[in-house]
Formats: sequence, structure tokens, C-alpha cells
Amino acid sequence: MKKGMKRTRLLKSVGVNILAWLLSLLLLAPLLLILFNSFKTSTAASEMNLALPASLEWSNYSVVIEKGKLGITFLNSLCYSVSSVLLCTLLSAMASYVLSRNRKKLHRFLYMFIVLGIAMPINFVTLMTVMQTVNLMNSRIGIVLLYTATQIPFNVFLIHSFVSKIPEDIDEAAIIDGASAPGMFIRIVLPLLKPVLVTVMVLTFLNTWNEFVMPLYFLDSSDKWPMTLAVYNFFGMYFKDWNLVCADIVLTSAPVILVYLLGQKYIVSGMTAGAVKG
Repeated sequence: MKKGMKRTRLLKSVGVNILAWLLSLLLLAPLLLILFNSFKTSTAASEMNLALPASLEWSNYSVVIEKGKLGITFLNSLCYSVSSVLLCTLLSAMASYVLSRNRKKLHRFLYMFIVLGIAMPINFVTLMTVMQTVNLMNSRIGIVLLYTATQIPFNVFLIHSFVSKIPEDIDEAAIIDGASAPGMFIRIVLPLLKPVLVTVMVLTFLNTWNEFVMPLYFLDSSDKWPMTLAVYNFFGMYFKDWNLVCADIVLTSAPVILVYLLGQKYIVSGMTAGAVKG
């Protein structure tokens, strides 16, 4: 009887693992398709198949970097993403801490009002009018503020449940020891929030780097475009050269993939910790 149960469990485990491998290969197929075709000639890449390239055409990448202006667009994307990550993480942590420690109806309402931004659609007509009024259209600081504002609701939702389970005795002990409110927050609270803050930073970076619609609407100058718009513009000029288009996509996606691979364990641990503490 026991041997039959063990055999059944083993077969189930093998079946689940085979299914997981098949699904993984299915999800990786588009990435491999783009990667393989980025090293092919224009003629070979036009077939868009998973066949290995006959020879590695590294010149595709040099052409893309030169013709697609990926140097300046990479710096723009890096500037927007890093600035948004720092600003959004700090503001979200501060808001979550204040709203969590104050349990009055007003603070509860403010928390729900902020979190409601997760589901509310963006009215681009009104937003564009506001941006023009405050003279932030086609500016780097304007797009950073937009990225930050759109990411704050989800980040506050994620951090709030984590903060609410930090004992208030820690705050009281720090105040008794003579710590100021900013000092207590920076030296004591922020280190305790490290798991969820790293999660927020990684997710904010990924979402900001991949953003396409906002820079399309609010950045008129090509010198301020991020890499996502560079891919769109490059595809319009070289839509027949799929090898160059694939190389452009690989270069644009590489930072995102790298950041995700480095931060995936923090994403999982941060999400899990937040769920347990919530």
C-alpha cells in the first residue's frame, strides 16, 4: 500500500515537473526567437524562426547603437528609472508609516484614497492640461514626477501592511532615547522595511523602464526619449530589417531582465513577508 502511494506521488511529481518545463520552454520561445534573429543577416531574419544563426552578426548591435541613438536613450531611461525609484520608494515609505501609525478616520480615508489610484484610469487630457499649466511638458523632471505619482498607490498598498506589524514600542523606545522623528524613521524604521523596500524598488524600476505611453504623450523631443520610444522609432525606420529590430529589442530588454534576475528573490520574499504580516 505504501509503495503504491509513493509511486503515485513520484509519478505526480514527475508529471508536474515535465509540465513546468514545457510551460517554461513555451514562455522562453519568444525570447529565444528574438535573441537568435538578432545575430542573423537581414535575409535569414526575415523568416523569423528558431533556427540557430549560421554566423554571429555582431555588427547588428553596433548598427543599432549608432542608428537608434541607444546611448542617449539608455542614459535617459536610467535617469528616469533611478530617479523614480528613489523618489517613489522614499515617499511611499513615509506615507505608509504615517498612515499606519495614525488610525484616525481621516488617515484611513487618505490611505483608501491613495490606494484607489491602483484601479483608477489615467485621464490623459486633464493630465496634459495640468502639465502644461505647471510648465512640465517635455521635461525630464516632469516625466519623473509622473512615473513617481503613478507608482505610489501600489507601493503604499504594499508597504502599509508591512509597517502596521512593526511594534509601536520600537517608536516609543527611540523617542525616549532622544531620537527625533526623522532620525527614528531613517535609522530604525527604514532598516526594518528592507525586504519590502527592495521589492518596491525592483518593481518600480521594471515598470518605469518598460513605460511607453507617458513618454510618448509628454516628451516631444527625441533627445529626451527613453529606450522604449527608441525601439518604436527604430522599428518605423527599419521595419524590413528584422535582425536590427531584434537586436534593438535585446538591448532594450537586457537591463530589465538583469534587474529582475538579481531582484527576483527579494520580490518573492517581500511579497511573502507582506502577505504574512498583513
